[in-house]
Amino acid sequence: MDLVKEFEQWLVEEGKAPTTIQSYLGDVIGFQKYLGEKVADDNQLLSRFAFVRYKQHLQNQNFSVATINKKINSLKVYNDFLRIKGVVSDSFIQLKRDRVNIAAGSEHTVPALSDKEVEQLLFYLENPRKVSTRNKLVVYLLLYTGVRVSELIAIKISDIEFLTQTLTVRGKGGKIRQVTIRSDVIELIKEYMKGERAVSKFRYSEYLLLSQRTPKMHRDAIRGYLANLAKELGFKLHPHLFRHTFCTRLLHRGIDLTTVSKLVGHSSVNMIAKFYIQTSREDKQRAVDLL
Repeated sequence: MDLVKEFEQWLVEEGKAPTTIQSYLGDVIGFQKYLGEKVADDNQLLSRFAFVRYKQHLQNQNFSVATINKKINSLKVYNDFLRIKGVVSDSFIQLKRDRVNIAAGSEHTVPALSDKEVEQLLFYLENPRKVSTRNKLVVYLLLYTGVRVSELIAIKISDIEFLTQTLTVRGKGGKIRQVTIRSDVIELIKEYMKGERAVSKFRYSEYLLLSQRTPKMHRDAIRGYLANLAKELGFKLHPHLFRHTFCTRLLHRGIDLTTVSKLVGHSSVNMIAKFYIQTSREDKQRAVDLL
């Protein structure tokens, strides 16, 4: 068994989520590919020198700061694994020292739908000749709950408490959170369950969102639908964009960081502060224009 396979097994035993494991493995394999192109020795392992050169390579290739930092984090976890296994004796990577910092005032702008785009989208969804109740519900849940696409397709009917209008969401690492659902979303769920879902051959499935072919909607179907919808509307749409929009709209409406962080299942408000508190370029321009 090679080290990457052992690393994968170790991550499983550590209880990491499947998507997290795949992200870590992809980053480690990318690092090893880089080493393979630079070093003749196939047994070359992680070292401080190799890491620093790889980080510089990523910067030279103009990877985004977020992408570089994600890869650095993955390699730090891999370093921990190698040290625990006794393959290496040192911690070559320190996140506080090695992560790429962004200069204040030049932050990466997190993409989010504008209020105008949200309004255009909502008007489009009102046309029953073009949009099924299920697909309308998919967009409403993404827009008004901030769930990840993996969380969306995993919603079960038992997760919805209609009386208190709350949704139980099972997030990364098995973490569970409660999200309050808007009244219009609750009504749309009821409409879907009494209508389209009630006549589906998979109507006895425990999952809320059904496919025509399977008792559970697949994430690729959602991505595909949003891509087609984007062509109709003339602006980009993808699942995570709705999560960004959910956070951004709440913060613009004065909701505090702690509440937003809990709603989207972030373990720390630092994540929200780092990625969503930044004002958009348009906001900055308007502020300067007021001078």
